Amino acid sequence: MAIHAMSHDRYENPLTSRYASREMSSLWSEQRKFSTWRQLWVVLAEAERELGLPITEQQIAELKAHTNDIDFAAAESYERKLRHDVMAHVHAYGDLCPSARPIIHLGATSCYVTDNTDLILIREALEMTAQRLAAVIDALATFAANHRSLACLGLTHLQPAQPTTVGKRACLWTYDLALDLAEVEYRLATLAARSVKGTTGTQASFLALFDGDHAKVRELERRVIQKLGFASSFAVTGQTYTRKADSQVIDVLSGIGQSAHKMGTDLRLLASRKEIEEPLEDDQIGSSAMAYKRNPMRSERVCALARYVISLQSSAAHTAAVQWMERTLDDSANRRLVIPQAFLATDAILILLQNVASGLVVYPQVIAKNLAEELPFMASENLLMAAVAAGGDRQELHERIRRHSQDAARAVKQEGKPNDLLERLRKDPAFAKVNVTAAMEPSQFVGRAPEQVDEFIAEVVEPIRRRFARSGRLSAEVSV
Repeated sequence: MAIHAMSHDRYENPLTSRYASREMSSLWSEQRKFSTWRQLWVVLAEAERELGLPITEQQIAELKAHTNDIDFAAAESYERKLRHDVMAHVHAYGDLCPSARPIIHLGATSCYVTDNTDLILIREALEMTAQRLAAVIDALATFAANHRSLACLGLTHLQPAQPTTVGKRACLWTYDLALDLAEVEYRLATLAARSVKGTTGTQASFLALFDGDHAKVRELERRVIQKLGFASSFAVTGQTYTRKADSQVIDVLSGIGQSAHKMGTDLRLLASRKEIEEPLEDDQIGSSAMAYKRNPMRSERVCALARYVISLQSSAAHTAAVQWMERTLDDSANRRLVIPQAFLATDAILILLQNVASGLVVYPQVIAKNLAEELPFMASENLLMAAVAAGGDRQELHERIRRHSQDAARAVKQEGKPNDLLERLRKDPAFAKVNVTAAMEPSQFVGRAPEQVDEFIAEVVEPIRRRFARSGRLSAEVSV
């Protein structure tokens, strides 16, 4: 993605000018927002006409002809005068549709267009997010399969622990993202429309339009829901749909940020150990001063953006918590910032993760070296059992290994020498009958890690691949 055109004399949001995709940026644009408002007015007029209100086909055709040609200057002029964004756009739309002007927004409150538009955009943004998650999962699973049996040092507390494999570690990252995808898909499956609820959610204005006919009001709502492509509407609302729904959506995006931060941090640590690196382009500069640097810049950016998304979770939660009675307007400015930017930042994170996962560079020799430095300590139990099987006394052998291990560790830590535990054991007569070299084969220490990779891909990843096999491809180019 190229850096977007920008003004150089005012602040530009880097989420749109630098990080997020054009698809996600366009989704949250003013053009998309206000053209959706107009589409909602068309839908309302159509449904009202179908149920007998005096609205003509010509009026609806006129509205449809002008859903996208928005005169933003005229709308801004009206808003300066009226101090009301929805009514400003009603007037701007009416100027283009003189015959339909009387029936635009008929019976509706502002939240008919604002809330339903937000829900439509949230739905599409979740769909994009699901596609991007599936692409990252696919790339990571391919990486995991390619390195399913490459033994590496496991780390707990960031200290040497029982060996695992590079592929199994990648499955840990992948599984977190698969769980996030399940949450995104759940939110998509349960997302509802606000539909036509009226000023305080009582539908009083629509009941008046239909002369007290409750059945027609319910049918109006059903038709609007259907035309908007939703399976249902919120069971009850005040003036707005419950902001609990926003909080739940941002929770999901925060979860993606948490998974991404964990993976990005792991990759930064592995780059420090020189075991795995993110892709580096031929002309990429790591430092203006230190020409040799290969900084994990993309993983660092993932972590930076992830922290931002995680922080937005609390804002949506507070907004849901402080709504008074049927609604207050202190949600509006906050939601204009939080909802689009949470999606834009998540989009940028997933673009980066897909790029990184598709080009990870593995250094097996360094991985083997780092493992070999610690493996003698981890192999001590295997060596103990082999020596006992050869006729040794378990308690005496245990004491010998303990002493040799302490001496070897002292030499490593205090004298900077390599780990020579194996040499010490080879020279000890008590271990003369043990093939020390054979006991040190790394594959003996990784348990079922390779098989777990195979099972995970078959049981978790392959269903995701099948579900998203026909999804359209989104742009995934990383800008500077």
